This record gives sequence, structure tokens and C-alpha cells, in this order.
Amino acid sequence: MKRYYAFLLLFMISSSTFAQKSLFNGKNLNGWHVDVPAMDKKPDTINPFIVRNGMLVSLGTPGGHLITDKIYKNYQLTVQYRFAGKPGNCGVLVHASTPRALYGMFPKSLEVQMQHNDAGDFWCIEEDITVPDMLARRGPQENWGINGNKLRRIKNLTDDSEKPVGEWNTMIIQCLNNEVKVWVNGTLVNYGTNCTASSGQIALQAEGSEVEFKQLDLKPIKTLSK
Repeated sequence: MKRYYAFLLLFMISSSTFAQKSLFNGKNLNGWHVDVPAMDKKPDTINPFIVRNGMLVSLGTPGGHLITDKIYKNYQLTVQYRFAGKPGNCGVLVHASTPRALYGMFPKSLEVQMQHNDAGDFWCIEEDITVPDMLARRGPQENWGINGNKLRRIKNLTDDSEKPVGEWNTMIIQCLNNEVKVWVNGTLVNYGTNCTASSGQIALQAEGSEVEFKQLDLKPIKTLSK
């Protein structure tokens, strides 16, 4: 009986620890790895992902991705970010898998766009997803696709949810089975179903603009928020 209660206590502690965790420890990039094609030929190429003043920073160039070592499924990811100087482009990739699957750069994934004024767009990168009003938000169906010059962008529901440049934005991404739901600063900006992937790594982009991250919290979920 004592053995049973000891096991139960250990299980409760483990479950509590797993209930929510930060993907960034504020000190280094433990738990992540960098995939920057420019480093293949020039190993001394600057790493575009650094830790500065307790924040994870994407310098924007050279282009590439910072990818979690682990695979995740059925979670809520809370991201606090801001463009450090000029507004620009970046993104959070969910359900990432095969590296450099598109253009020799982007891993197979579904991108949740962070580009200024477009936060919450979906970009299909060798994966696909369905949203309401697909024709209006994606364009002519005959041009839909998941690679090359196909219509891979699915516009978000609102472009006025971001805060002015320099202020912190909070993006919440919920992934549950084949559904993905996104909020920016408390506003629902996208919701898709029938995603062709339901698990994978999480990645941040270096895509031309400096972006600071001060929160990357992950917790498991069993239902989507309304």
C-alpha cells in the first residue's frame, strides 16, 4: 500500500510538472536546435537565434529556423513577441517535421504568420488545413496547393488585432488533433480543421526581421477554447 501511494505521489508530481512548461529557460537555447542553410557551407555564419537580456531573439538573417528537439501534440502555445525595430516578418510553425521541405529552407509544417498586419494567417508548407470561407480567404480553388507558387496563404479573420510596433503581442495557438485555433491579443484570428498533421515539432523563423520573444509557454489541452 505504501508503495502504491508513493507511486501515486510521483505521478501527481510528474503530471503537475507537465501541466505547463516554458520552452525557453531565459538563459540559453537548450531544447532547441538551429537549422540555417547558410551554415552548411560556412560554419562560422552568425547564428540568427540568440539570447539577449533574458529574451529569445530572432535576428532575422541569415534565414532559417529554430526548432524544438521534441515533438508535441494537443497543446496550447502562448507566445509573447514584439518587433524590436522596424515591423517585419516572422512566424511560428506547428506540426513541423521534414526539414527544408520547401525551397530548401522551410520544414514541412503549418505556419501561423506573425508578419506585421497579417498575424494569424495560415501558410501551408507541405501540409494543408481547411477553414470556413476558403474561396474568399485563399482564392480560386484550382490554384490551391501546399508547395511552390500555389495559393498556400489562408488569410486571417482580422488584421487589426496587433499592437503598435514596439509593444508586446500575445499569440495563443491551440492544436488539438487535426484542429488549429489562433488568438492575437485576445481576438480569435483563425480556426482550421482537417489539418493534414496532428503533431510535430514547433519552430520559430528568422525571416528578415528582428523579433524578441519573452514567453513561449506550452501546456497540454483536451478541448479547444471558445
